[in-house]
Amino acid sequence: MSINFLSRITALFLFLSLLCTSCISKKEVLYFQDIEALNNQSDNTNYNTIIRPDDLLSITVSSQDPESVAIFNPMAGASNALRTTNERLGTYLVDSNGNIEFPFIGTLQIANKTRVEAIALLKGEVNKYAKEAVVDIRILNFSISVLGEVQRAGTFTIPNERITVLEALGLAGDMTIFGERKTVKIIREENGVKSYGELDFTSIDVVNSPFYYLQQNDVVIVSPNKAQVQSGAFNRNSTIFISIAGIIISVLTILTR
Repeated sequence: MSINFLSRITALFLFLSLLCTSCISKKEVLYFQDIEALNNQSDNTNYNTIIRPDDLLSITVSSQDPESVAIFNPMAGASNALRTTNERLGTYLVDSNGNIEFPFIGTLQIANKTRVEAIALLKGEVNKYAKEAVVDIRILNFSISVLGEVQRAGTFTIPNERITVLEALGLAGDMTIFGERKTVKIIREENGVKSYGELDFTSIDVVNSPFYYLQQNDVVIVSPNKAQVQSGAFNRNSTIFISIAGIIISVLTILTR
């Protein structure tokens, strides 16, 4: 038995081992394999963004008579230089008690309300002093994070305050082929309480999950699939395998002399 033959056998063994650890079936990577079930299905999801402590809000009050609402708009009376140097002018941070301090009106409890409810509350207060005022509230720091087996992990700011988990994965460049589609995790915090959900992206039923629409500060985590874990383990142990293979070749060479 020649050394070349033994070397080839060993190399073949290592190649087959690597191949086995990297196998991924089509069924493991295809999205929504039962998508036919989506036909004629109505969207019954009642999605509303909830204002929470630490949200940074932009609040503007407008009217056909700008002077009547000027007291509610710090930006209105500010000079261009002040607007440039103070980007936070006209923004309001919701404190840990869920309150904001609004000009002329004072303290307003605004946390745990939807944006529509908060607008109605503030409009009711403003209209005590200025009739037919229009109030707009925007969450400036609405962001979500996507981590794990995706092309571009990171934190993304969402200007329209509405995003699905599919859109979030799109922002992150989609899952890699090594992402586990069946157990994508969403970590969420509401009123100081953390919770999480798991989504199976091989099933279209994901669109019916309460985690389909993301809330601010949600974290999406894509775990590596079995093939990636096994491949990583093989790569970590490849030096050991090669060393063992070298010893085996040496021993067999001595024995066959």
